[in-house]
Amino acid sequence: MVNGGVAVNQDPRRDLPSVDRLAADLRTGAPEIPVWAAIEGARSAIAAVRDRFSSLAPGGAFELPGAEELRTEARRAARLLSRPHPQRVVNATGIVLHTNLGRAPIAEGAARAAARAATRPSDLELDLETGRRGQRLGPLDAKLSRLSGAEAGFACNNGAGAVLLGLATLAAGREVVVSRGELVEIGGSFRVPEIMERAGVRLVEVGSTNRTHLRDYEQAITEQTALLMKVHASNYRLEGFTSEVPEQALASLARTAGIPFVIDLGSGSLVDFASLGLPQEPTAAAAIANGADLITFSGDKLLGGPQAGLIAGRRELIAQLDANPLKRALRLDKLTLAAMEAVLKLYRNPSAALDELPTLRQLTRPQADIAAQAERLAPLLSDAVAPHYRVSIAASASQIGSGALPVECLPSVCLCVSPQVSGDSALRHLATVLRSLPLPIIGRLQNGTLWLDLRCLEDEQGFTEQLPPLTQALA
Repeated sequence: MVNGGVAVNQDPRRDLPSVDRLAADLRTGAPEIPVWAAIEGARSAIAAVRDRFSSLAPGGAFELPGAEELRTEARRAARLLSRPHPQRVVNATGIVLHTNLGRAPIAEGAARAAARAATRPSDLELDLETGRRGQRLGPLDAKLSRLSGAEAGFACNNGAGAVLLGLATLAAGREVVVSRGELVEIGGSFRVPEIMERAGVRLVEVGSTNRTHLRDYEQAITEQTALLMKVHASNYRLEGFTSEVPEQALASLARTAGIPFVIDLGSGSLVDFASLGLPQEPTAAAAIANGADLITFSGDKLLGGPQAGLIAGRRELIAQLDANPLKRALRLDKLTLAAMEAVLKLYRNPSAALDELPTLRQLTRPQADIAAQAERLAPLLSDAVAPHYRVSIAASASQIGSGALPVECLPSVCLCVSPQVSGDSALRHLATVLRSLPLPIIGRLQNGTLWLDLRCLEDEQGFTEQLPPLTQALA
């Protein structure tokens, strides 16, 4: 192209639409997308094209994307920006307490309690009897101590925070004795020894990976020993030639040495799981009865509540935690506190807890009920994915998850979806489509099949409502 005898370089980016024009075009085809998201999606799509052009080597070829391709990318970016997070999904993984899926769903009553605390003034730190400033954790302390049998209770923002606060308060600058076989790593590369060291304590490992004896603890105690600690093995279990010291023996040794005995229960529970027909899991009450001076456990695992770190034990130790300035950095917000209070109230009546807490309902759900649900849903799902995939029903085994009872499984039933023409790409495509539904369905890929475990499926209608969009996406 020549202008007045001077060659002009034609930059293809000049042909890109403006952000406003692309955003308006986007909302014409998808009016449900908010204006702000359409603008940001359009800006992102156009910026991506400009960046690709700018990164070209000198003389490199560049083809401008077509109008439909640009709209598709803008629509994808806009929907990603505007969708809620965290977003509700269907947990069909076969893991009841799935960390990536938010662990325990809380009871409806607990959710309403949190909403009330969020939307209205409350007596969060006001003593209504005296009119003076009150204790944020006072009512929770009373409930937790009654349920665990401890003298006092406390709570902070999560299980790791509970361990950190306890050690930083009771053992900073001193030694903590713990079995080498209990220095575990859990999800997200989180290692127990690292949080202990961050608390400012000197870790003293005793025993071997598979066997620890009482004499190992006895020989490790010095004037610098602040406490003895026992840590739940969480997501693994040693079997075979193993040995560990009973809690009662460690409690007795700690009393003789004049130091506290602390147990981190990991998931922890307030009910006897064996009485519910489930594998045995240590309870808070049992740990206190066995002589623990302080216990820590999580609120959003087997307890079925919101994320929290719960602490129970001797009153003088709890008072020390309460006086530590670190507690303010780890304290519960009013929403979590309200939800946790509501959950603990349910545990005062075990039958109410079993009925109201989704975690306990799902863990105790009979396999026969799951099988009946599979029989209802299998033909509907089969119609939705035909002719590309076939659906069958198979017995399966659900896991509890979140480090609780790592080797025990619960009998369950799955809908198994297999491609008519075998291939990993077809299965990956199906899994991607299921994740992109208005209510995403999350299963697991295993042995050339997509398994949808139904143990946690309480909203059957929500599942069936996803079948028409699934059919459309696979067409």
